[in-house]
This record gives sequence, structure tokens and C-alpha cells, in this order.
Amino acid sequence: MVKKSPTINGGSTADLAFLCLAFFMMTSSMDTDSGIIRRLPPPLPPDAPKPPEIRERNVLQVQVNMYDQLRVNREFIDISELRNVTKEFLSNPFNDPHKSEQYEQDIPGLGKVMRSRGVISLQNDNTTSYEAYIRVQNELTAAFNELRDALSRDRFGVTFANLRNEELREAIQRAIPMAISEAEPRNDGGRR
Repeated sequence: MVKKSPTINGGSTADLAFLCLAFFMMTSSMDTDSGIIRRLPPPLPPDAPKPPEIRERNVLQVQVNMYDQLRVNREFIDISELRNVTKEFLSNPFNDPHKSEQYEQDIPGLGKVMRSRGVISLQNDNTTSYEAYIRVQNELTAAFNELRDALSRDRFGVTFANLRNEELREAIQRAIPMAISEAEPRNDGGRR
């Protein structure tokens, strides 16, 4: 009688290879989607009063056309200027009648501060590139963050990002709310 030589069962080898492949796919770094961290306001109840009208001087119109060109209040500007234009519009240090109105408000934790009535109105074209949209969003967010940092440094000696007291962080956010209104995208072929 001929003796058979021992062999390894190959059926489980395929399972093992699949498990190793799945492990390496899960643990290796892959591109991840990133987005804009914003919390949308809750919908207004049907019986809510109509919001007040916003005066034209309190609206900074930011438009991005199909060619990714940036226009702020009917003037074309470079994306590198958007942050400073936004900060100057919101802070209005010289009480310019063409920039946002300022009013004094007493905010718990901060005391009396000058607040802006300014709102950023952002509108894109349907064919604006995603990269241009994100760059504009980043510059607008950076403008608000820099204004918050300045107020936090002035009142508490640290930047807003390093402010650990949650009540004080909320007070800074109340003093400088992120007021960005996004309008429905337009399809105008860049003719704005």
C-alpha cells in the first residue's frame, strides 16, 4: 500500500489572503472627504415673526462666477484680499457709512462691546469650481476667526482657539457671530 504524503489544506489560504487584504485596506491611509464645519440654524416655526429687513450697508455681497472670479460689492478682487476686506467691513473701525453699522451691546462675560450688524451674502455660479468655493469659505471663516482672536486677546490675553472657558468662548461668539448667508447658486455664464 502506497502511503500518501501529508498536504496542507489550501481552502483556508484564500480566506486568509482575503482577511489580510481587508485588514490592510482598513488600516492604510486613504484620502478622506473633508467638508465645511458649519451648523445650520434650525427651521423657523410657522408662527415666528418675520425677520427684520437688513439695510444695504450691512450686507457684503460676495459672488464667485463660473470662471472662479471673485466679486465683492460689484468690484472684482483677488481671493488674497477677501479676508481683510471682510474684517474691515465687519469691524468698521472708522465708522464708514458704506460698511456695516456698529452698536453697543452688554454681553455677559465680556461687558459692553461693539457689535456689527454686518452679514456676508455669498453666491456662487452653478459651475463655480469646488476649489474656488472652498477657498472663499476658508477666507471668510478665517476673517471671523481673526476678529474673534483679536477680541479674545484684548479681553482675556489669549487667542480664541486657546480660550478654555466655554462661557467665555460663547460670549466671544455672541459678540462676533458667523453671519454668512448663502444664496441659491446662479447660472449666469459669468456675466455678473
